Amino acid sequence: MRKMKNFMVVHQDPQVSWEKVEENWSRMVDLETATWLRTYFNVDEKVRYCLWRAPDKETLETIFADFKVSWESIMNVKETIPDIWAREYQAQMEAEEKREIAESREM
Repeated sequence: MRKMKNFMVVHQDPQVSWEKVEENWSRMVDLETATWLRTYFNVDEKVRYCLWRAPDKETLETIFADFKVSWESIMNVKETIPDIWAREYQAQMEAEEKREIAESREM
């Protein structure tokens, strides 16, 4: 079994309809050579940031070529999360939540 790595893929193609994007998503969920993990997107700007697990960049290039999906970049990435870096992460999140509740009551 080949080692899988994380890749961030940026797609931005104003000519592609949003319906086509959604159609491709429904077809890409069951691939065997790579795993689509999640996408952050802005419909108005027609930009998508997709996180994939794949053995290499070339595997993703082949998938996108087969689906006729363009990309701006495919980059091997690592991940970190705030609680690794913040000693008081939970306290910070609770304080933020309390502040948001207080602000919503003031409106």
